[in-house]
Order: sequence, then structure tokens, then C-alpha cells
Amino acid sequence: MCGIAGAMDLNGTREFPAQRLLAMTGAIAHRGPDDEHIHIEPGVALGARRLSIIDLAGGRQPIPNERGDIWVAFNGELFEYPELREQLLARGHRLATRCDTEAWVHLYEDHGEGMFERARGQFAVSLWDRQNRTLILGRDRVGICPLYYTERDGWLLWGSEIKALLSSGMVPAAPDPKGIDHLFSFFCAGTTRTYFEGIKSLAPGHYLRIKDGRVEVKQYWDLDFPDMGDERRLDDPAPLIDEFESLLRQSVERRLRGDVPVVSYISGGLDSTVVLGLSSRQRGAAVPSFTIGLDKAGPDERPQSIEAAQVLGSKLTTVTMDKAQIASAFPELTVAAEGPIMDTSCAALMRLAQAVHGQGYKVALTGEGADEALAGYVWFKTQKVREAIVGKIGAPIPRLFRKFMLGAVGGGSAHRPAELALGGVRPAQQDMYELISQARSVLYSDRMWNRLGDHDPYSDLSLTNDRMERWHPLNQSLYVGYKVMLAGLLMISKGDRIAMNSSVETRYPFLDDDVINFCAGISPDYKLRGMNEKWILRQVAAKTLPPQIANRPKTMFRASLAKTFLGPDRPSWVDQLLSPESLRETGYFDPKVVARERSWQMMIPRITPRRLAFDVALTCVVTTQLWHHLFCGGGLCELPTWTPTTIKNADIPEIVAS
Repeated sequence: MCGIAGAMDLNGTREFPAQRLLAMTGAIAHRGPDDEHIHIEPGVALGARRLSIIDLAGGRQPIPNERGDIWVAFNGELFEYPELREQLLARGHRLATRCDTEAWVHLYEDHGEGMFERARGQFAVSLWDRQNRTLILGRDRVGICPLYYTERDGWLLWGSEIKALLSSGMVPAAPDPKGIDHLFSFFCAGTTRTYFEGIKSLAPGHYLRIKDGRVEVKQYWDLDFPDMGDERRLDDPAPLIDEFESLLRQSVERRLRGDVPVVSYISGGLDSTVVLGLSSRQRGAAVPSFTIGLDKAGPDERPQSIEAAQVLGSKLTTVTMDKAQIASAFPELTVAAEGPIMDTSCAALMRLAQAVHGQGYKVALTGEGADEALAGYVWFKTQKVREAIVGKIGAPIPRLFRKFMLGAVGGGSAHRPAELALGGVRPAQQDMYELISQARSVLYSDRMWNRLGDHDPYSDLSLTNDRMERWHPLNQSLYVGYKVMLAGLLMISKGDRIAMNSSVETRYPFLDDDVINFCAGISPDYKLRGMNEKWILRQVAAKTLPPQIANRPKTMFRASLAKTFLGPDRPSWVDQLLSPESLRETGYFDPKVVARERSWQMMIPRITPRRLAFDVALTCVVTTQLWHHLFCGGGLCELPTWTPTTIKNADIPEIVAS
């Protein structure tokens, strides 16, 4: 994995200053500590920081084609590159390196913008076609690799992280209240919206085409499911189980490719243990594993992780954290993720990546993505129960239950019904979204509501799909999970950004294109059978793992939320961020209400709907204040702020100009 940044003149052929480009790439040096290189010519500038994993000596980028009129800077991996390389050579292309980056220029020569349909892996790519004065910026299908862009002073600027844009000296760090509203609605900044005003995230499965000053957004892929009743189902599911196992093995084999050693994260649960087992079998020796232990800070999975590592013969490294350590890590975590974070366990994952880097590794496999493909979360089960009740009793009972849950929180809803925004679909996640988002009505200040106006966060999701209403309800919910939570929360707060903060590339066998397509096509009963989630994966696991692991119930990895920041071991900066002065300065939240809810939250002895809602919401209040302080001017607490990278009178790498 690497980091890319660049600029294009939308109005002519101005030359972008090298110092600005170096400041942008310097801001993401953690993504590529092994090399830095830039390419500048009239009207366009490409920059890259490299984390060397394939062709360590010869993979410097940006890379041109033979004629030097097509240039590419690339972040990520094309996992089928060995096969792709042979195909390119057979078609007469000359390849100067063994690096997968070079494949892009030749794919573009052969297929133009159709290159994305043939690119398999995780990536963010910038490609410049000089002859046609066309720039292409693209992102992988499910959003593993990030890519941000903005327009300033007639320039289009882009980067793997927002810090690169802010370090250009052209982009102010201004908050977007609508992005913050996403946090309190969906636990993340949704799809293309970010927490920064005027800065957009390129949506997964999309690319930008920039020509003649026009910026066009195009979609090249979308997740699809069969019509309800047309899913793959066999009287004897054994062939499907074997097919799934074969696809997983192939996916793991692809993600073991590279010129550096690979390790694996493990939680002791099913997904990561299957990945560790398959990767160890593929390598012919146990792959080293890394896990997290929570010391009175949430469910501790150390015993399960130790058992799984021992069964597979893997050398296990454990990183242990308590609530105080999690809280103290949050400033660094927030800078890494470039936004407020709801899930405190992300701090532990950041420390886990640091441990991987500390032992000299660059690549780690994870089990992320299995829950999205195979209905691993609890809300898929509650949806099934709700549908059963509706089928036997009718819709009024679930509606009354939702009304009770929402009334217990004490807030009204400013959202229009989600079904109107999602084409008549009510996904499984919606009960949870509605419960937590009630706290908005209580916590937001009048100033915040005025800034939001009549904006509806659901209108930003762009989840309308002509085929969606024809899918099974479970598949409709899986689609929403892929689109919102996977790309917006997991791949940012738990994935790429957190790992690359320590120069570690995370790879996801369950997010392989073939694996995703297989899981989408099979009967929902193979995903959620009764109340048994990920049924077909458990059948694969049963072939190689002990029953106590293959049949282990799903437990969500999460650390304590509000208690992390409101308990007695909280850092001093938490009280400073929640002071009336700091809350009035940002203007997002009502100081009196925050003080009241903070006091009540610590006194409620049992889990209730109200406590659950404000456990999440107050965590979001703290982390929003923290993000604002770090990026948007400071002055809210004693912590230092993040400052943009500046480079003056630096040695400039080779610049190629035409």
C-alpha cells in the first residue's frame, strides 16, 4: 500500500509548484516511508509515497508507459498481477518492472476507462493521459483504499488522506455540520460526505473523469443480488460449501503474494481464525498472529485467541489495553482517521498495527468483511424476528415496540422515514440508527440545527437501486451494510487509515470480488440459518477447526464507550472539551444538556434504551469536540493541534516535464 496525491489545472496548463506537491506527499509519509517521487508537467502533478511490498527495488512511481505519455500513481494491490502481467506480455506490452503499478498504464492503453472492470484488488489510482488531456481517479469496488478530492482556485486536488489536501496550503480545515450529523445518524460520515467542508470522498466502485475542466463522476461497479427466490440453493449444499472453501483458499493465496512476510490478525472468533488457518496451510507453516486484550475495558477475547493460535501452531503477540490507555490513544487515533470516531475499540486496533510494524512486518490479513457478506451482526437476527412477528401478528406490534424504544430516549426525530430515502426498504440497521439518532434532538444546540437547516442525512447516501426492491430483505440489509458501515466506518476507523498510520497494509480475503459475488448469489438461508449466522462459513471451518471454534457464537469486538471518557480515569482534556466554554466555541451541542446527560449516564445502573443511545451519543460528543480541536483551530483543550506539513528549500526528487 502507498499514498498518492496530486493536482490538475481545470482551466489551463499552469504548473503546480513542486513544494506544494511535496508538502502534500509529506503529510502522508506514514503511508509510504520507503520512497517518494513526483511527476510534474504543465497542468498536472502526480505524487506518491511508497510502501515497498512488490518488486522492492524496481517499483518506484509515478510510472509511465513506454512512450511517456500515460502516467500513473497507485495506492494498493492488484492481487492477480502475476496472471495479468502474463496477459499484458502476451499482447505485446513491454514491462520495465515487476510491480503491479505498471499494469495500470497498459490496461488503460488496451481498455481505456474499461480498465476498472479488469482491475481486481484494493486500490486508489490516479492516471494521466497527456495526449487526451484526461485525468482518471478511481477507487476499488468496496472502498478499502481511500481517495479524497476538492476544487480550489481552479485546481482539482486529490490525496489518499485529507491531510494531504490540507497540507497543500490551498484548503482550509473547515467543519461540515452535515458530516457531523452523519456520525450521529450512521456512526460514520456515510459515503461521499466527509467531516470537512468542501472535501469529498470518492465513492467505492466509482471513478472521476476530468477533461476540459469538467469533473464527471462515473460508476463502474455495484453490488448486486438475485431476485428473491432466484438465489442459488441445492438440496444437498455440499457442492456450494466446497465451492466457497475453494474461493476462500484462492482469495487467501492471492493476498499472501508479495516480496515481504505476511502476518494475520486474530480475535479468537470464526472469521479471523479461518483466515489464519487457510493462510498457514497455504504457506506450509503457521503464520504469526496478533491479537488484542481488553483489561476491564470490554469483552476480552484473549482466551479464545490463545486457543485458536495454539490449535494452528501460530506464534501469538498480544496487545493489552485498559480504558485509560484507550482514551489516551484517541488524539493520535483521531488524527489518523481524520474524523470523530464512535467505536473506542479502534484505538486498540491502532496499537495492534503499531505492534505489527514494531516487529518489522508490513502486511496483515484480517477477517473483516465476513459479517457483511454472511449476516454476522445481531441486527440481522432482530430483523428476522421482526419479520416473523409481522407475518403472524401484523405490523402494529413492531411499530409499537419501536415507538416505545424511541420514546424511552426522550428525543424526537428530525429524519424523514428511512423507507422514503431507501426506495421503500427498511434495512435491519434502521432500528439501531433510529434509536441512537434520537439523542441528536436532545444534544444538538439551536445553532447546530440552524446550520443543518432542512438537510436530511439519508439523502446523502444515494442508495436507491432499481433492483433493490426485488431482493430478499436480508440482502437489502446486507447491501446497506456494504455501502454505509463497511466503507464509512470499518475501512476508515478500523481498516486502512488505522493500519497505514503505522505503515502496515491490511488485506481482506472476505472482500475478494469472487467471494463477495458468491455470497451475494447464495440463498439467505446459507447466511443466516435460524439464529445461526454465517452458516456456510461454519461448514467450511468445521473441516479444519475444532467444534468449539467453528461453532463459536459471534461477539462484536468493542471496548467500553462513554465510560472510557466519562469514568474516573478519564484524561484531563475530556473535561476541557466538555466545558461550557469549549462547547459554546464549536456550537454543535447544548452545554447544559451535555452536562445533564453526562451526569445521568454515569448514574443509570442497567442497560436501557436510553443508556444505550447516550452511551454512543456522548462518546460522539467527546470525539467530535476532540476532532474539532485537533484540526479546526484548537483552543478547546490542552492537547497540541495537528498542523499541515510544510516543505521549504527541500531537495526535490526528479521532476519530468514536457
